[in-house]
Amino acid sequence: MTGHHNQELRARAAAVDAALTATYPAATCELSYRSPYELLVATILSAQCTDVRVNMVTPALFARFPDATALAGADRAELEELIRSTGFFRNKATSLLGMAQVVVERHGGQIPADMDALTALPGVGRKTANVVLGTAWGLATGVVVDTHVSRLSQRLGLTRERNAEKIERDLMALFPPSSWIDLSHRLILHGRRVCQARKPACDRCSLAAICPRIGV
Repeated sequence: MTGHHNQELRARAAAVDAALTATYPAATCELSYRSPYELLVATILSAQCTDVRVNMVTPALFARFPDATALAGADRAELEELIRSTGFFRNKATSLLGMAQVVVERHGGQIPADMDALTALPGVGRKTANVVLGTAWGLATGVVVDTHVSRLSQRLGLTRERNAEKIERDLMALFPPSSWIDLSHRLILHGRRVCQARKPACDRCSLAAICPRIGV
């Protein structure tokens, strides 16, 4: 990356940040949760599934398994039944049981507030760990890169990468750590409401003036 190109990109990133902040000042995670444990479970369930659907499933799930210790001892068939409607329920049940068992064995039943410890849990990748650290604890350890963040950062010309971890690295270089947590919430919201995958609504987009519309 040349110095001039880098400066130009940083200026665009700052403009994107300002426009998103003005459009979505109060953007937060749309998953319902009351503890780091609940957020971690909800985030695992949200893979290939809408937050709305996850929020319909979690009240009964958390009533039955209120913490990692309870979840670690869950009956697999009962757990699968409770989460069935989120899709890929067998894989998700495996992740949830494995995660809870390791949390009990290694962390005394408490979700660890640490990137390495979180990503060492079954079914927990960097994206999920970033969600929990940023949203539950306010720790800016990185940028959550889901399908929306990935698509928007490419369209906005902030990255040329396709791989989530490389996209995250580019975004972390362009935006100050103080904006990482809110940036991902705002990009996700904008991706859901305006810059959709098939038909981006460029005519009513608050980023239209600064967006190079790459691939659109």
